[in-house]
Amino acid sequence: MGWAETAQHTSTLEMAYYPDLVSREKFEKYVSHKFADMNDIPVDLCRNLDFCWSICAFEHLGSIEKGLAFVENSLEVLKPGGIAVHTTEYNYLYEDITIDDWPTVLFLKKHFQELAARLSSKGHRMLGPDFDVGSGVLDRFIDVPPYAVGDGAWFNFSADQWGDSNQAGHLKLAVDGFPCTCFAVVVVKGGP
Repeated sequence: MGWAETAQHTSTLEMAYYPDLVSREKFEKYVSHKFADMNDIPVDLCRNLDFCWSICAFEHLGSIEKGLAFVENSLEVLKPGGIAVHTTEYNYLYEDITIDDWPTVLFLKKHFQELAARLSSKGHRMLGPDFDVGSGVLDRFIDVPPYAVGDGAWFNFSADQWGDSNQAGHLKLAVDGFPCTCFAVVVVKGGP
């Protein structure tokens, strides 16, 4: 419910349409919308898609292992050569201390390396991974709750405000005291 109230949840197909990204004709031809349990991907989605995408979702599946299993299982919805792109939280400061078995889990470098090896052993290719977290001015700022976006309320903005220079934002944030940043996992599905 919190995601819907802060415009982070696509409850209808129309909410995914942005005319500056794609024409209405192509959108209606190629885009569909269906709810799915990320821990139990519906069989009718399997091997039908060219692209699978999730934004900061698999860290909310209950554990690090469930999140990694989702990335692996998400490849089942793709045709060979299809691409999966998933983003999640990366606990970049520590090697062995993180949050697991919690509503939000934080992945470590070793988890992404293990995932790359798992996927490779099954014929898939994980691009990168790139662990550079940046060294610019904004890269040194770690936002803490309540996160500084819009008027101070977390994600309290509309889509047309993304370019507003008065918007506060962050590249890194503290989750339960752990500094983290967004991390992209990009996988090309193997096969004939």
